[in-house]
Amino acid sequence: MIQSMTGFGKHVIQLPTKKITVELKSLNSKSLDLNARMPQTYREKELELRKTIASALVRGKIDFALYVEITGDETSTEVNQAVVKQYIKQLRAIADGDDLRLMEMALRLPDTLKTERDDIDPEEYQGILEALKESLREIQTFRSEEGRILEKDFAARLDTLKSLLQQVMAIDPERLGAIRERLDKALADLKVEVDANRFEQELIYYLEKFDITEEKVRLENHLNYFKETMDSDDSNGKKLGFISQEIGREINTIGSKANYAPMQQLVVQMKDELEKIKEQMLNVL
Repeated sequence: MIQSMTGFGKHVIQLPTKKITVELKSLNSKSLDLNARMPQTYREKELELRKTIASALVRGKIDFALYVEITGDETSTEVNQAVVKQYIKQLRAIADGDDLRLMEMALRLPDTLKTERDDIDPEEYQGILEALKESLREIQTFRSEEGRILEKDFAARLDTLKSLLQQVMAIDPERLGAIRERLDKALADLKVEVDANRFEQELIYYLEKFDITEEKVRLENHLNYFKETMDSDDSNGKKLGFISQEIGREINTIGSKANYAPMQQLVVQMKDELEKIKEQMLNVL
């Protein structure tokens, strides 16, 4: 079963003094491209969080965001009283003013606030991991649902390609007959005598160059292999991409050998269906 690389997951946990929100957003990408946004306090855990996300999501352009909102009385920022008092003392020596006015001026100066860097509480970090786990579960569910939509689209287009291939097979004898008829007419228009046996040998050699038997067999095999890979347990967009390239190669060869307008029209339709598959393939994990 295939999965899309597009997805979104969000989970919120409420601690006694903090509200923690984890968000994950994923878009298509050839490889893993992970962008993380989080408060500086939690940067020491970034590598571990990245590994968890990469292991679960594998591939895609992923935005990970960790938001922490203080909801209680807890704060890690304090007024640096010693610095403020020193500023007030210096300001009083320069200009007259009441203490409130001098304090307002002092608080605008550098280093008047100090932030204590607290260690991450183990229970708090466990809550973050749980929120991340739930967000990953949501985004994977989203990816699976999107994958089912893609799978239905691929299946319908594969059926169309198989139908077009059957039509190619059906008109192939007619095509070879038309080519032979054109050659016979061209020879008759020349009004020259030719050796019938030699002409027949050359004709057979010429028609062999337009034979598409191998291409028809390989194309049918590639279409079946695409379906088998799509139905496998693991989503493998890169493998499906390689198979679609092989499908395109056989379709192009049939088109170059066709030399017959009705078959070339079928080839154009096959190319159109394959191009739509390739466009959607960019979203497959």
